[in-house]
Formats: sequence, structure tokens, C-alpha cells
Amino acid sequence: MDMPRLPATRDLVLIGGGHAHALVLRKWGMNPLPGARVTVINPGATAPYSGMLPGFVAGHYDRWELDIDLVKLARFAGARVVLGAATGLDLEARVVHVPGRPPIGFDVASVDIGITSDMPALPGFADHAIPAKPLGPFAARWDHYRAGDTPAHVAVIGGGVAGVELILAMAHALKQRRRLAQAHLIDNAQALMAIGTKARARLIQALSEQGVTLHENVEIAGIEADGIRLADTRLIRSDFTTGAAGARPYDWVSETGLALENGFISVDAQLRSSDPAVFATGDCAHLTASPRPKAGVYAVRQAPILYHNLCATMSGHSLRPYRAQKDYLKLISMGDKQALAERFAATWSGPLMWTWKNRIDQSFMQKFRDLPKMEQPELPQPHAQDMQAALGDKPMCGGCGAKIGQPALRAALAPMASTSRSDIEMLPGDDAALLRIGSARQVISTDHLRTLTPDPVMMTRIAANHALGDIWAMGATPQAALASVILPRLSPALQERTLSEIMTTATETMREAGAEIVGGHSSVGDEMTLGFTVTGLCARDPITLAGAQAGDALILTKPIGSGTLMAAEMAGIAHGDDIAAALDLMMMPQGQAAQVLATAHAMTDVTGFGLAGHLMGICDASQVAARLDLSTIPLMKGAASLAKQGVRSSLFPENRAVLPNLPQGNVADLLFDPQTAGGLLAAVAPDQATQLCEALRASGYPAAIIGEMINGPIGISLS
Repeated sequence: MDMPRLPATRDLVLIGGGHAHALVLRKWGMNPLPGARVTVINPGATAPYSGMLPGFVAGHYDRWELDIDLVKLARFAGARVVLGAATGLDLEARVVHVPGRPPIGFDVASVDIGITSDMPALPGFADHAIPAKPLGPFAARWDHYRAGDTPAHVAVIGGGVAGVELILAMAHALKQRRRLAQAHLIDNAQALMAIGTKARARLIQALSEQGVTLHENVEIAGIEADGIRLADTRLIRSDFTTGAAGARPYDWVSETGLALENGFISVDAQLRSSDPAVFATGDCAHLTASPRPKAGVYAVRQAPILYHNLCATMSGHSLRPYRAQKDYLKLISMGDKQALAERFAATWSGPLMWTWKNRIDQSFMQKFRDLPKMEQPELPQPHAQDMQAALGDKPMCGGCGAKIGQPALRAALAPMASTSRSDIEMLPGDDAALLRIGSARQVISTDHLRTLTPDPVMMTRIAANHALGDIWAMGATPQAALASVILPRLSPALQERTLSEIMTTATETMREAGAEIVGGHSSVGDEMTLGFTVTGLCARDPITLAGAQAGDALILTKPIGSGTLMAAEMAGIAHGDDIAAALDLMMMPQGQAAQVLATAHAMTDVTGFGLAGHLMGICDASQVAARLDLSTIPLMKGAASLAKQGVRSSLFPENRAVLPNLPQGNVADLLFDPQTAGGLLAAVAPDQATQLCEALRASGYPAAIIGEMINGPIGISLS
């Protein structure tokens, strides 16, 4: 007998994607705690690894090599990712605040948000400099700066190890490009006092070899557009200034009510804060029992203890203490491919040390690049015939990738093509019907989605905009909506928490579209499924699939490729940034686009049957052919490369079978990619097309003219 799917009863929220949390997620994927639901909150889809930042700045690594892909890692761990920066932790309400979404409830939380080297008290820093931490924004700014071709003047504020590594890397990179004019390292005390005498002497020698001017025991009055103004009025010229002086906690931590030490979260030997349900690790934490300097090695070694203690807290077991070593091996980059190693005052330097450091760093990152493959369970024996064919060779996609194929759907719905009621008009090919109530005209449609992301808030926005697509495509104004919610098995507390997130988001999304949630239905099932039945009011005749004319231009308001990207994400081969961008597009409402396209002759929303399938719907209803220019069709970031690798949604074969005569392979196959909450496809008068497309772009839609309607046998051709 199969074991029933266990309900979730506890929410674990990981605030920040620091090194310890990344390792916890990896461990969780291999050994999750049954009944615990995990959320990770991070400003972006990736978390940069600090150990390789100097190598990137020096030009030894590409930008992507720095990043731990949290989206991919969360998929492996079965966790949801919330892409946003936490701004508050309410201990009484047990929620985390992230702008732009309902509060995120937790039973146990852990904080690993790192530190910032921002200097808000230093005049002009916010306007004319960039802190070295957080690493993501700094790396992006440096990448742009070093690509220039003018003489470079750079400066780093802070004479610690981090500041020395940065200025050596910057000087090396700019010398390689023949751009270095001046490089400065500035400190208000003596530089490099946290390391031994021999190591300090070798690094100061390296500064001289790289042409870096060291300014010690100087005070800075402020940062100006063209450099750093010292207290003695001297100006150190710099057009790229960064700060690596010390470590400052994020401001919101001070408002949590947790016990702090100089702004950092105080934790005991078990990594617990003053609230036993809240843990902290990495640079944002202060170890009260054994204080240690801010260094990534401690966060990495805290990860196994943190994982155990989080599980123990949620399961009622004993916690373990973290015992920090007294000293650790310091491997310090020296600009070129050399490094200095120091431990217990012993020092070594040279290319061999850089090779050693690189091997350690690459080994750490490889843990996240090649995640363990989880074995699929064997089919039970014996089993009914055709079981393997029905399962397919990969997991079923979510969103519109889980739709029933077009041939089966058409055959089943054929008897429903007409109605006996005079006040209902079935619109051929459309997913909505026109209702007449006196002189009023109302359209009604319904849609629901199998979950494609475990985040209820994101999933609700996508499902709501997806359901509204038919209303917008008909030129109607959204009016009312009924919600249909299926939740997986959860404890009553988690049911309430999840349903609150869903309904808060649904209400906001529908109201933004001009509609109101007026009721709905909820039930429990194997997985989260969300849907809406939506009505809209028509001030004039609705825009249908019929009405397109030969010569009309075809406008598409959103790029395609979401089915391929989500299939790749399920397989663990998509880039997190690409998935985040695709989800943002799926959450983009089409209300303004529908207003711009109000004069369209025919219009539809591109969803499960793909661009080609929905365009064929216009061709059939309008009795006219279409020609697409493949080179003009906008594609989601990453979709083309994945298509060339052979990645396909599980619905692709059935979509492709509808139009077997179109070219096959690579980008052409994206025409049959099922879209979730896709764009509007409109046939418009040719003399209006350019103006309409420009208006759409001005409203924020990545719209394009992708083809035209033509005379000829009904069908689609490519130019």
C-alpha cells in the first residue's frame, strides 16, 4: 500500500540566501524533515559567493561563476523562493515582512542576510560610491565600469583584508586593460592590523607592485563626484569608489526586538537568538559564547549545526552546540593569480597558494552546480498496461503545460458548440461565452492552473491574470470573480496562513483589474491548484477570434517560452534569473494592453495551445491564413537556448501535432510551447500597427509586430 502524502504542519522561513542557508537547502533536498514547509527569502534569484569576488574583480572568473542559483537550489530542496528583501521580523505575530506581498508566517525562522559596507554617515557616499557588500550590486557596477576605455582612477575605503583584496584585484584588472591611471587604498588607522606581521608586510609589498597608493591614518571629509575629499582638504581623484571598511548590520534588524550586540543578532552556542524560534548565522550573527571575526568559513561550518537544530526545533528533539575553531586558514588574493596563506602566524604566498584557494572555492561552488540526482521510484509490479506511456518520460508540467491536449479537448467539447438559450451566445473557438441580460452584455470565462511555483502569492497573481486573459482578449471590462482553491494537506494553522496569502493577493489583483472577488470554493487535494471564474462587461460588441482580415498585422504583447522554461526549471537545468524573469512576465496584467488594442479586428490570449495553436484559432474563425516572421517573435530570456537543447513542455507533442506542416526544431518549436498567463495576440489594421505597438511599449509591454493575415488556404506559414 502506498504511503499517503503527509500534511505540512510547520513553516520554516530562511531569511537571506547566505552561505549557511544555501548549505542547509542542499542538505534539506537530500534529507527533508517530513511535515516541514520551507521558504527562502532573498533579494534576487542568486546569492553571490564572497570567496570568489576578488577573482571576479581581477578578471579571473566570469560573473556567473560567483552565483549560487537559489531558484535551482530551492527546487531541489522542495522549498519556495520569495524574491524580495526582508524589511521586518515581527516576533509577536510570527511573520516576516517583504514589500509588495502579504506577511510571510513562520513557526521557526533563521536569519542569514550578511552585512553591508554602506557608509550612510559619510557625506556623499550614497551618491558617489558603492559599498562592496552586498556583493550583487557591487559586482554589476564593477562589470560595467571595467568595460570602459578611459583612464581609470579607483579607490577603496577600508584597509582590512577585504579592502586590500579588492584594490589589488581592481588594479590588476585595469592594468591588464591598459587603463589604470591611479589606485588608492584609504584607512583612518594603520592597514591590515588583523593579520600577522609577515603577512602584512607581504601584502603591503603587493600593493606597491600593483601600483596602489596606500593612505593610512587619514580622515575622510566626504565623497565627491570626482573623488574623495580628505579632512585636510586634499582630493584623491576617483571615478570608482567603493567601501570595504568594517561590517555594518542591516537597519531593520534593530527593530526586531531580538537581543543585539553592536547591531548584530546575539546567538547562543546553538545559534539561537533571544527568541528560541529564531536562529541566526553568518556575518549578521554575533556568537555570544565565543565571538569570532566576520568570515565566511564560520558560516560554512555552522551550516550542519544549523540544519540539525532547525529540524530539532520543529520535531521536539535536542539541539547541538556549534564549537568554533580558534583560528582558521586565511587565503588572500593578491590581484594576479597569486595568493597569501596565513594561519597561526605562519605565512606562505605565491601562485601555488592561488591554485589552492581556487580549488577550495570551486569545490564549494560545485556543491550547488551539480546537485545530487534524486532517483525516481520504480513502477509497482505488476501494473496495468500503458502505464509508462501515460506517465511519459518526464514529470508533468505545471501551469498551462498541464492542460488536456487540443485534439482530445475539441472532440469532447464538440457536442457543446451550441446552446438552446437565446440569451447565451457561444463564441466559436473562444473560451468565453456572451450573456445578454436585458440590454447589458456580459462575458464569462473560467480557468485554473496546476501549480508551477510553490509560492501561493506568485501563483495567485499568475492564475488571476491568466483567468482574466479571456476577458481582456474580448475587450470587456473585468467585473466579478469566483475563486477556486485546492490546497495540499496542511495543518489547520497552515491552511489559514496559506489561504490568507492567496485571498489577500487575489483580492488585490482582481481589484487592480477593476473586478471584485464575490465568493468561491475551497477543498483539499494532492497539490495546490488555483482558478477563477470571471465575468466582464462589454460596452460594445466583444472582440472575438472571428473578424481578422487579409492584410491585418499581428501584434503579440508578451514574449513566449514560459512552458519550456518551467519544464527546464523542473528538471533543474534552467538559470534562476531566467525563471524569475519569466515569472515576472506571467504576473504582468494585460488590462492596459487590452485598452490599447480596443480597435483590434480579432484578438485572443496566448495560453496552453501555444502561439501557433491560438493563431490557428483566429485563422479558423476568420477563414483567413496567417504568415509569421519567426525572427520578430519575442522570446523569454533563456528560452531559445533551452529549445536548442531539446527541452520541451509535456504538452508540446500534442500542440505540435495540430500543425505538422510547420518547420520543426529549435526556436520554431517554441511556436507550440504552452504559455501560462501569456500575452494578447491581436489582428489589427495595418495602418495602425506601428502606432499601436509603440503605445504598448510605452505602457511597459515588450510588444512586437510578428506577422500578418493573408489570403490563401486556412493555415499558418513562416517567412
